Amino acid sequence: MFDKLEELVSRFQEIMDELNEPTVTNDQARFRKLMKDQAELAPIVEKFTEYKETKQGIEDSLLILSEESDEEMRELAKEELAECKSRVEEIENELKILLLPKDPNDDKNVIVEIRAGAGGDEAALFAAEIYRMYVHYAETKRWKIETMEYEEIGIGGMKSVSFMISGQGAYSVMKYESGVHRVQRVPETESGGRIHTSTITVAVMPEAEEVDVQINDNDIRIDVMRASGNGGQCVNTTDSAVRLTHFPSGIVVYSQTEKSQLQNKDKAFALLRAKLYDIECQKAHDAEAEARRSQIGTGDRSEKIRTYNFPQGRVTDHRINLTLYKLDKIMNGDIQEIIDACIAADQARKLANMQDN
Repeated sequence: MFDKLEELVSRFQEIMDELNEPTVTNDQARFRKLMKDQAELAPIVEKFTEYKETKQGIEDSLLILSEESDEEMRELAKEELAECKSRVEEIENELKILLLPKDPNDDKNVIVEIRAGAGGDEAALFAAEIYRMYVHYAETKRWKIETMEYEEIGIGGMKSVSFMISGQGAYSVMKYESGVHRVQRVPETESGGRIHTSTITVAVMPEAEEVDVQINDNDIRIDVMRASGNGGQCVNTTDSAVRLTHFPSGIVVYSQTEKSQLQNKDKAFALLRAKLYDIECQKAHDAEAEARRSQIGTGDRSEKIRTYNFPQGRVTDHRINLTLYKLDKIMNGDIQEIIDACIAADQARKLANMQDN
């Protein structure tokens, strides 16, 4: 590990030297790459520097203890030695986490697709609530949210909704939300007061650039039509809605959220690229079964990951055995504690997997 760290420190210094060259901005692609590499390596270099300083503190304390006869000085040295030894172990674990292989999609924006599952209208209502939960969460992170497609029902629910979240590291955080979300509560339409169980599915897909996914024009059929539903005066008067059919995969996407046909077409293609890229990512996960088992939240879409129990006011994440009794806050977007726990559990599993190998 320490040989690798020394190599990274050398590489970091090379990057800093290159960034200090007067002509570095002449090649913008190279400049952006250097800035990205510098940002990724800086936390590792800072932590390794702290590690070296702490190790030096241990040596200094041992030297004082071997040479000093004054009891007060010796006591101070013993305290310093104990603190440094404890801190060295902590920093070593932090360095191991920083050196874990990074998901290449972590820095990407995400497209989130929520679909009502079992439970009819109640599932559609819950889908709309989970959509609002993610919107509120994204707002706290100052991320941009853009709705791409949706299908509403008359009572305020959503059969499905797809939206993009744009922000630094969005995928690294939101990927833990993929899976089946279950709600247990008494529906407003239930006169007998019985608790119903409904489900929705959440798919979190990294935004795919054109370089990530090549789409052959001959594999696509583009249909334009008049939009339907709520959306203002021009919804039903112009052919602004766009539907894409991708023949090889059978995927059909539809966008009508914008008044411009061109904007809807761009959104539909972005959604199609994300779906195709996600299929390729899933294939890669399937091919690396062991790696997939060592991760949290990036595996089987049919996995039941979380239960929202309204009568008890609790939310349980089944992957990490975490139960929180603050359902109201969570439904208002306060999901950081759950995500932090998923990240910690994911890192712990990866570290254990590395040590086993």
